[in-house]
Amino acid sequence: MELIKELRSKQEEIEGLKSLVTNACEEKDMREMAAEELLEAVEVEKQLQHELFRSLLPKDEADERDCILEVRAGTGGEEASLFAMDVFRMYEKYAQKNGWKFDVIDIMESAVKGYKEASGTISGPGAFGKLKFESGIHRVQRVPVTEKSGRVHTSAVSVAVLPQADEVDVQLRNEDLRIDTYRSGGAGGQSVNTTDSAVRITHVPTGTVVAIQDERSQHMNKAKALKVLRARLYEIERQRLHMDRSKLRSEQIGSGDRSERIRTYNFPQGRVTDHRVGITHHSIADVMEEENLDVFIDALLLQEEMDAIASFAA
Repeated sequence: MELIKELRSKQEEIEGLKSLVTNACEEKDMREMAAEELLEAVEVEKQLQHELFRSLLPKDEADERDCILEVRAGTGGEEASLFAMDVFRMYEKYAQKNGWKFDVIDIMESAVKGYKEASGTISGPGAFGKLKFESGIHRVQRVPVTEKSGRVHTSAVSVAVLPQADEVDVQLRNEDLRIDTYRSGGAGGQSVNTTDSAVRITHVPTGTVVAIQDERSQHMNKAKALKVLRARLYEIERQRLHMDRSKLRSEQIGSGDRSERIRTYNFPQGRVTDHRVGITHHSIADVMEEENLDVFIDALLLQEEMDAIASFAA
């Protein structure tokens, strides 16, 4: 309503300036001054109209929520696990830069101390809204540390960003859950815990499985697993509700294959390219240190807004 009042006031001002400009009785200097003010007022009117239009666009109620980040090594073996670790740390630094809290849920290391899988929670205002378009395949092209001949390898990592859900959003019934406990295992299969503290929870109706072995306490691993399970089930329901009516729905992650990529990190050429918005940034180090990740995030959020306006106008 405040925007509407401001817009109407500006439009009344424009009408007054138009009458001054066209009034032959007014002095030439006054008409010229009014013409300059009219141009400025018309620009302000356009800005107010745009702001008003944006305020009317449907909003994703999950945008202000905390989120769960999941990173998995895809095609590329040990090199993929090393890049998965780099990507996970990149988001950790990005969260810290934004003043959000970052907590590790679970990390499964590879033989070379990379990450086969890693998950964490990011808590702070607008965390999901900022990061939701990071979901997808991130492809890397670089010479692995394990490569003797200096050949460039292509590997892939899948990223999933899920809005956090609470018990009100997703109610889990005990009869729908199968809970298994087992001993935590390290990267090489060695036992890292002598008790059955690792927890695997299966949501029987959907077949969704969450396994957590990060903590030495079975109780803490179960709590973490339930948090991740709620987020996954909440996202499944969100996708179902938005499938037909929303063109802004995040795409499925896919199989982890090299070809299904949203972004490519080319280390030999020092560039990062986001294939959805066609933007290339030529300082890969800055992106990996989170300093310029906003170049892509802001462009993707702008694209979302433009798509919403086009859809709304249609």
